[in-house]
Amino acid sequence: MHKPVTIVILAAGLGTRMKSRHAKVLHKAGGKTLLQHVVDTARELAPPERIFVVVGHQAEKVRQSVETPGVRFIEQTEQKGTGHAVMIGRDAMAKLDGYLMVLYGDSPLLRVETLRSLIAQETEGDAAGVLMSAHMEDPFGYGRVIRDARGNVLGVVEQKAGTPEQLAIREANMGIYCFRADLFWKHVDEIQPNNPAREYYLTDMPEILNRAGHTVEAMKIDDPAEALGINDRAQLAEVDRIFRDRKRRAVMASGVTLVQPETITIDAAVEIGMDTIVEPFAQILGKTKIGENCRVGACSIVSDSTLADEVEIGAFSIVGTSVLEHGVHAGPYARLRMENHVAAGAHIGNFVELKKTRMGAGAKANHLAYLGDSEIGAKVNIGAGTITCNYDGQKKHRTAIGEGAFVGSNSTLVAPIEIGAGAYIAAGSVITHPVPPDALGVGRARQENKEEWAKKRRRLAKA
Repeated sequence: MHKPVTIVILAAGLGTRMKSRHAKVLHKAGGKTLLQHVVDTARELAPPERIFVVVGHQAEKVRQSVETPGVRFIEQTEQKGTGHAVMIGRDAMAKLDGYLMVLYGDSPLLRVETLRSLIAQETEGDAAGVLMSAHMEDPFGYGRVIRDARGNVLGVVEQKAGTPEQLAIREANMGIYCFRADLFWKHVDEIQPNNPAREYYLTDMPEILNRAGHTVEAMKIDDPAEALGINDRAQLAEVDRIFRDRKRRAVMASGVTLVQPETITIDAAVEIGMDTIVEPFAQILGKTKIGENCRVGACSIVSDSTLADEVEIGAFSIVGTSVLEHGVHAGPYARLRMENHVAAGAHIGNFVELKKTRMGAGAKANHLAYLGDSEIGAKVNIGAGTITCNYDGQKKHRTAIGEGAFVGSNSTLVAPIEIGAGAYIAAGSVITHPVPPDALGVGRARQENKEEWAKKRRRLAKA
C-alpha cells in the first residue's frame, strides 16, 4: 500500500426490522457488538485516527460501545442515504490523502483478507474506485452491477429502477467501496436525490466517475454472505453461530480440547492455553484468560476472569471478574460472584459463594459457605455453613482472618471482625468481637439437657 487508507463505517441507522429499542449496531454476535467487529477489522487496515464512524440513532450509546481508542465519530443527525452519510464527513476526511473505503457497521463477517484484496485492486490499478460484488442465485433487493464490454463498471441499477434485462443480471453490488479519495471528494457533490426516497446514494458514484472519464472496477467475492448486513434477529443468530464456530475452531487449533464443541460458547476476546479441557455446555465470556492444563466443568460460566495454569472449575460453577492463581480448585456448584482473588492452591467447594474476597494460598472453604468482603489468610480452613455477615443494613464491612486460622462449621462472623492468625473458632459460634492470634473463640449458649422433657410433651399432646 503506497498511500494510506481512510475508512468510514456507516452506523447511523436504527434498524427497524430488528424490532428493538436499541440501535442495530449495538446488538452482539460472537461476544462483541456488530460495530466493534467492523472496527476491529478496520483497525487491521488503518490507524485509529483514519477510522471514522458515522453515528445517528442513539449516537452517544454507539460512541460509548466502541472500545478502540482513537477512532473518530461523525454525527448524522438526519439520515438521508449512504451518500449523505459520507458527505457530512467532508470536513474531517476530505483533507486526508490516499484512498477512501466505505464499510457498514452491521456487516461484521467481512474478513480482513477480503478487504485487503479490495484495497490492492484499487491501489495497484488505474481505477477511480473498486466496488465489491458477488454472484447471487437470487439477487432480489440488491443493486445490479452493469459492466461494459471490457468488464469495467458502468453503473449500479437498483431493484426498483431496473429493466427486466438489467434485473436478470445476477452480479449484485455488496455496497463496499474503495475510492481514490481525491476523485471521490471532487465528484461527490454530483450525487443527487433523484429517487422516490429523495436520498443520496453511493451507488450513483460509479456512473458519476464514468461520466468524468474515469474507470470503475468490481471485485467479485466467492461468498456473498461475507458482506451481507444483518437486518433481523434470525440473521443475527446465524451470524452469532458463524462467529462461535470460527472461535471454537481457532481454540481447538491452538491445542485446547472442547468436549462436544457445538455446545460450548466462547467469546471472541477469550484466550485459552494449551491442553486445557472445556466440558459440554460451558460458557467462557468477555475478556477471560485461561492458562494451560486447566479444566472448565460442564455447564460452568466464566466471565471476564483470569485463570492461571492448572486451575480446575467444577461443573455448574460461576466465576465472574475474578483472578484464580495456579492450581486453584473451585466447584462444583461454586459461585465466585465478583472481584475475588484466590491464591495458589486454594480450594473453594460445592455451594460456596465468594464476593470481593481474597483467599490466601492453600486456604479451603469446601462446603456451603458465604464469604463476602473478606481477607482470608493462607492455609485457613473455613468450615461448612460459615457465613460472613458483611452488611448491617446500611454499609458493607470487612472480615479479616489470619493465616492458619480454623473456623468451625456453622460459624457466623459478624463484620467488621478480625480473627488472628492460628486462632480457632468453635463450631456453631456467633463471633461479634475480635479473636486474638492462637486463641479459641466461642460464641454460643451452654448446652442444657432436660431429662424426660420430650416424653412429658408427648403425654400432654395426647391429653
